[in-house]
Amino acid sequence: MPAWFKSKSRLQKLQDNYCKLMKNAYKTAVKNKDKSDLLHKEANQILMEIKKLENQSAS
Repeated sequence: MPAWFKSKSRLQKLQDNYCKLMKNAYKTAVKNKDKSDLLHKEANQILMEIKKLENQSAS
C-alpha cells in the first residue's frame, strides 16, 4: 500500500505540529516578540502532550 494512504498516529501528528510551531516562532521572533512567545508557549504545551504519550507507550 502506498505511503500516502497510511494515516499518521497521534504522536506523529503532534510532533509535526510541534515542529511547525517552533519554526514559526523562530521566524516570527525577529519581527514580533510577543507573537513568537505565544507560538512558543503553544509548542511547549504540545511537547508536554508528546511526553505524556511517550510515557504511556513506554509503560
